[in-house]
Amino acid sequence: MTFNNEKAIYIQMADRLCDEILSGTYLEDARIPSVREYAVLLQVNTNTAMKAYDQLARDEIIYNKRGLGYFVMPGAKERITTARRKEFMEQKLPELFRNMRLLGIEFKDIEDAWKKL
Repeated sequence: MTFNNEKAIYIQMADRLCDEILSGTYLEDARIPSVREYAVLLQVNTNTAMKAYDQLARDEIIYNKRGLGYFVMPGAKERITTARRKEFMEQKLPELFRNMRLLGIEFKDIEDAWKKL
């Protein structure tokens, strides 16, 4: 995984795990890689991975079964979707609209680009 400087690495790791939950890689009550496994996979310090897992546990995305590892919390996909939609609508969309106005991009241009995907 390539990390950027815009967010802390542990947040980017948490976002990646959320992406994997949204895409169906990990289903409700499914075991996810251990902290150590994920740290090795992404080539980061184990403490950084632990911070990501702690954040996801606080956000009720994953839970720990002592001695067995971490698992996807029931309803995690819906919680992730709700949070991301809210972030998109409140933070990213206003910036997108501002740029569209500045660049003279019409909704029709966006629709045309969408159809080409």
